[in-house]
Amino acid sequence: MALVALVYVAFDIYIFQALRVVMSDYSVVTRRVLTIVYFAISAVLFVGISMYNQLDPKQFANLRLFITTAFFITLLGKLISALFIFVDDGRRLFTWIANFLPSKAEETPDLSRSEFLSKSALIAGTVPIAVFSFGIVSGAHDYRVRKTVITSSKVPKAFHGIRLAQISDIHTGSFFNKTAVAGGVDMLNAEKPDLVFFTGDLVNNQSDEAKPYLDIFKSITAPLGVYSTMGNHDYGDYRSWTSPEAKQADIKQLHEMHRYMGWDILLNENRIITQGSDQLAILGLENWGAGRFSKYGDLAKTYKGTEEVPFKILLSHDPSHWEAQVLPEYPDINLHLAGHTHGMQFGIEIGDFRWSPSKYIYKQWADMYQSGNQYLYVNRGYGYLGYPGRVGILPEVTIIELRNS
Repeated sequence: MALVALVYVAFDIYIFQALRVVMSDYSVVTRRVLTIVYFAISAVLFVGISMYNQLDPKQFANLRLFITTAFFITLLGKLISALFIFVDDGRRLFTWIANFLPSKAEETPDLSRSEFLSKSALIAGTVPIAVFSFGIVSGAHDYRVRKTVITSSKVPKAFHGIRLAQISDIHTGSFFNKTAVAGGVDMLNAEKPDLVFFTGDLVNNQSDEAKPYLDIFKSITAPLGVYSTMGNHDYGDYRSWTSPEAKQADIKQLHEMHRYMGWDILLNENRIITQGSDQLAILGLENWGAGRFSKYGDLAKTYKGTEEVPFKILLSHDPSHWEAQVLPEYPDINLHLAGHTHGMQFGIEIGDFRWSPSKYIYKQWADMYQSGNQYLYVNRGYGYLGYPGRVGILPEVTIIELRNS
């Protein structure tokens, strides 16, 4: 903590040099007020981060989230500002060294700070603070209904025109606005889907986080059912437990919460839906992620019994599973629904153009992907984790219509 304090204070003092240049034409009173405000904000944020571990995670969850978010957003702004000031210092150092070189001119070198670079430093540092703050206030619950169509000869004729809804990555432990969360559920229900799927991460770390929101998500209904599965955060792997038994008890409680909401949670299981003589299979796999993520899923077990069903929908939280196992081993799994990436909650989407830092981690990170007759849809997530907001990559309710070609 002492090292963090030293770095934070050093940034503050360094950036204040640019602020002094910008304030040079202001009145004495204005300069004093701005100076007090500048250092007071930093002091409040640092006191808050110092108290973080003393705040009860259950009682003060939202306050802890606000403190860490505000601290790191301002730290990012200060870092960007410091880069501009560093460039100015490089210019000043070069000018000072040049003063010692032989020259016919007898001019006094200008070693003062550049007003342009000082203003640029403050503006550049303010932009990320403003953008990420807006992402909390506006983007966190700016739900978007995204619609797409899959046309395939594999879709049974009795299921032609069926509408599937998908949500993913709810992360109830991060929510701070129940009214907005309920509004997103209303948007989903207004679409009147035939089937609803939830593809994992109901909580961040433990089942208690979901309790205040169970009745909100319980209102999700569909004539052919609501089906769900588990994501990597649902197993409590990212917190300490008093015993393995306590961890397993919490997982079981989470399963019961799914059932309380009327969600048919599939734990390496499948369900077959019949319409007349046609069938459609829903395969619910526990989390299976490539690389460092947990592999609780058993696809062979999940698949068993659906061999003859012409159209199969796989609920598997992590999209890396698609290329790692689904495509090479199960060519008759027609549609894989995933989430997990959140699109990193940051990026740009304009028309068909999509960009997010998530693309450098996941080959499939948002929207629809196709390989032959197999499809993968990666939902951008309903909630958020870590940063309590979204910039550019907004929370999503997906509607997929299946059509027989």
